Amino acid sequence: MNRKQRQRLKDQAPDTLTITRLSHEGRGIAHHEGKTVFVRGALTGETVTARTTLIRGKYNEADTVEVLQASAERIAPPCPHFGICGGCELQHMAPSAQIAFKQKVLEEQFRHFGNLEPEAWLPPLVHTTPDYRRKARLGVKFVIKKDSLLVGFREKGSPYLAELSSCAVLDQRIGGRITALRELIGGMDAKDTLPQIEFAAGDTGVALVFRHMEPLSVADQDKLVGFCRDLDWQCYLQPGNYSTVHRVWPVEGEDRLTYAFPDFDLTMRFHPLDFTQVNAGINRQMVKLAIEMLNPQPHERVLDLFCGLGNFTLPLAKHAGHVIGVEGDAAMTERGYENAKYNGISNVDFYAQDLTADFSGQPWAKEGFDALLIDPPRSGALEVVRYLPHFGAKRIVYVSCNPATLARDAGELVKAGYKLKKAGVMDMFTHTAHVESIALFEKG
Repeated sequence: MNRKQRQRLKDQAPDTLTITRLSHEGRGIAHHEGKTVFVRGALTGETVTARTTLIRGKYNEADTVEVLQASAERIAPPCPHFGICGGCELQHMAPSAQIAFKQKVLEEQFRHFGNLEPEAWLPPLVHTTPDYRRKARLGVKFVIKKDSLLVGFREKGSPYLAELSSCAVLDQRIGGRITALRELIGGMDAKDTLPQIEFAAGDTGVALVFRHMEPLSVADQDKLVGFCRDLDWQCYLQPGNYSTVHRVWPVEGEDRLTYAFPDFDLTMRFHPLDFTQVNAGINRQMVKLAIEMLNPQPHERVLDLFCGLGNFTLPLAKHAGHVIGVEGDAAMTERGYENAKYNGISNVDFYAQDLTADFSGQPWAKEGFDALLIDPPRSGALEVVRYLPHFGAKRIVYVSCNPATLARDAGELVKAGYKLKKAGVMDMFTHTAHVESIALFEKG
């Protein structure tokens, strides 16, 4: 839509709608004048007034203006920026209701992709720390007309950045310093050519990566370094693509952060740009649950696909005879070996392999395995799943960040003779509609 069309919708009077259920994205669903309406900020059973924001042939989209009859599941959002910032869409829903909603999404996807249901549902994994998010990319924008600098996430349904002073879900080492970052960059010569900040936090360290479109002056670089030095944080600059990222503070020492698995006596080291799970509390519970369900024995061989830096591989190695980790990113397999060496683990091997391509000729793929763990991207792993019977694994644990592709792949596993024994959700991304799940399959 162009600006005139958006303004025309804003000028229209809101409609009164009754919400019958929630979509998989967490929006309320209503019906008005023969069309389905997806309503942001509304819950099942509520009566709301809502203003249309988008018109399509078969459906409209709308934002809640006023709640006339509230659901018992509605709560006061914990963040003052909720409703403006687009970072979290479910803060108006009670945490228990969020979990129930995610469980229902998983159930519906299993039914949709093969009329499947696990023999047992797992209790959901939850974590009560509100500032759970340890990795994020923050946008930066200097608004000339307002002579103001913004740092944070985009507004709800808008390409513009929200005006944030803090963030309740980001690790408070960074979420509590949004205003300080605004003041820091607002005082730089390069304030209008620094578009983003990436941050990563470990158990005891924080790193900031500043993307800049033009070379920084010595004074500007000193300001960034001074900010990080005072907080004992790592400071990185990114003048181009990811290959240009380099640390400018501290000058010496390794560019690593760490997180720990106390249950396995492991410490994992990672570069700030490495993929790691954003929620440390859920990650610890998830890995422990996955190992319990897979139940590797001292004489068994285990395969870990999409293994990353060894998040599951090394805990598995504490129990299994030998573990093979396979990952498409060669740099991450190097990190896997680094972590194995750091933790004194020798019964692992890592291989770099594009798992969306044909890997049947690889030596590791021709070896038998007793158990298998798979943690693919959102697109799932249909090609891999169709090959899984060749490995001969008796037990498979599938960790998923997309219930639709998990359900689709589960259907393939059932066709191959596996039974869906257990499944459940994990609240990795609290206050969002993102559904993280885990499932156990056993050979029939």
